[in-house]
Amino acid sequence: MRFKGLAAMAVGIAVLALGAGTATGETRTPGIQIVPGPDDPLEAQFVPGASNVVPATAAPATDIGQNKIQSLAAPYYACPGFSGIERTNPVANLYADKFQWGPYAAYKVGNGGGNINWASNPYKNASWYMWFHSLRWLGQGIVAAGQGDLTALTRVNTIAYDWYRDNPYSWKGNVGAWESTMHRTNVLLCLRQAILSGLQVTTLPTRYAWLDTALLSHARFLTNYWSGAWNHGTDESIALFGVGCTLGRADYRNLAQQRFAAGITTSIDSQGATNEQSTGYASFNYSLWGRAIAVMQNCGVDPGTTISTRRGLLAKFLTLATNSLGKLHQLGDTEVQSTYPWVGTPLEYAGSFGADGVAPPWRVGIYSAGYVFGRTGWGTDAARGFTGESSYSIRFGPPRAFHGHFDHTSITYTARGRDIIVDGGYAAYNAGAYRTWVVSPGAHSDMTTPLSTYLNPTTRLTASSVKTNAESYVLSDAPGSGISRVRSVLVLKDPDMLVTWDRASARTAQAFQTLWHLPSDQRASVYSRTTAIAAAPGDTTKTILFQIPYKQALPAGAILLKQAQTNPIQGWVYPTSYARKSAPTLMLARSGTTASILSFVVPVRSTGTVTYSVRQSGTTFIVNLNVGGKATSIAISGGGSLYRVR
Repeated sequence: MRFKGLAAMAVGIAVLALGAGTATGETRTPGIQIVPGPDDPLEAQFVPGASNVVPATAAPATDIGQNKIQSLAAPYYACPGFSGIERTNPVANLYADKFQWGPYAAYKVGNGGGNINWASNPYKNASWYMWFHSLRWLGQGIVAAGQGDLTALTRVNTIAYDWYRDNPYSWKGNVGAWESTMHRTNVLLCLRQAILSGLQVTTLPTRYAWLDTALLSHARFLTNYWSGAWNHGTDESIALFGVGCTLGRADYRNLAQQRFAAGITTSIDSQGATNEQSTGYASFNYSLWGRAIAVMQNCGVDPGTTISTRRGLLAKFLTLATNSLGKLHQLGDTEVQSTYPWVGTPLEYAGSFGADGVAPPWRVGIYSAGYVFGRTGWGTDAARGFTGESSYSIRFGPPRAFHGHFDHTSITYTARGRDIIVDGGYAAYNAGAYRTWVVSPGAHSDMTTPLSTYLNPTTRLTASSVKTNAESYVLSDAPGSGISRVRSVLVLKDPDMLVTWDRASARTAQAFQTLWHLPSDQRASVYSRTTAIAAAPGDTTKTILFQIPYKQALPAGAILLKQAQTNPIQGWVYPTSYARKSAPTLMLARSGTTASILSFVVPVRSTGTVTYSVRQSGTTFIVNLNVGGKATSIAISGGGSLYRVR
């Protein structure tokens, strides 16, 4: 998923018009109306041979489309733009039949006269092929056509008609053409508006009548093949609604409304989490459902309140999912991306580093969809500021699905104005073995058992405690056959640090590896069986990572540094889907049928130190620490509870 940045999408009836006229009879400058939609994920999402349908499982909303907006003067469906794909496809390239997408060079896909080879896929990339079939690359030509450039109009009409002629209904057997149907539908709607605007007519001339026929075939396809309750299904419903609004087809509008009602309650649950297991896709869904509200309103349909209510809950989720660097915790298929500061929502504060809006009242959020988000504060303490706070995420919950990874029990952590523990990131779907790795448990900061087959388990959050100066959590699951795994997590404030106690048992001997993925700008060194230190050259912060023997002696090789390995793959991060960076990974290693790994992740100033001592008090194991001059203690009770003492 590569988002080029969220568009400031309208969520009401307001229109961003390119040359739109007024209602007073003034001369209208030619141009099409564009209400920018959210920038779509730039990676293909369909899996060839799979159903690619997410059933709606929750009860549908009952308030969508029940009323009409009586005061609307002229219902319309505005062109949603081209999601940025047009930016690298200037009109001159369209005249040469060249298409450019992503990191790949422009490629000549036709004969120079608009006769396109729609089987072209020179880079063997599913996303390239899907966006090729979307026709969004015609965007600059369509805008020019709408402004009266008849040469551009002729070329974009020729290419669009060529697609329609060469890809007769049904194109379901062509996964790229199938997946891009909703996008192509919107491009055809934009082209229709450009024809009317560029020619300054109110009805399509006969030579362009093919366009309405093509829109009807696309609506037929969207009617017959709905992807269900996820972002793709929502986009499809919006496009179907657009055809209904444009061509005056109440049946299409009504079906789209029914699908909005069916999809919203599954796509965004009653707590505000999405079903796609990705913070990036959660952000996209927030924008997408805002567009669904807008298109219904713009066509005179009352969207009800369920969508806006669920979006409000999702805004809270995204706010809590924002780390102290103003970015979303990178979970699932998510690139490193900043939180968008949606005005009037708690995201305004989170996405502006506290410069705008009101500080949210929540500091910790626990979601049954499988997320814990927490932070030491929102920067209202002047001594800390927004980026001086610490923040973390922990994954648990249902098995991996959709855009999720095998990341249960994994942690991300920020402190002292920088990343401390990171996720392996998001590799493009065509990245082969690296895509497989980045989804795997080994690309996350968790305890892995690489000698066993990962079972994609449900992971339970069995205990949690939130206090003013510490939070604690216990998670458990069975990651492999005959293997049980428990992770206790303790997150402290003043001093800021992260403590985990991993323990596992297995019927047969295993390799147990607690992994800590560090940022790519840091260099790590192992100093002993207990301790490693990581820092970026010239940085004011370093991370001291150490383990204390507890219920198990530390073997030789108890801490190993893995970086830029290719066989097996380890020691990388993907901040974006096409950018792989070498990064240190610290592995706390054990072998046998049991493991007990008590580890500490402590960010301190570059000159800071950490000292500790341990003692036993009855059945309680206590660790006294001095972190950069601040004293604290943590303990493990005889019953196995990990908690802060002082």
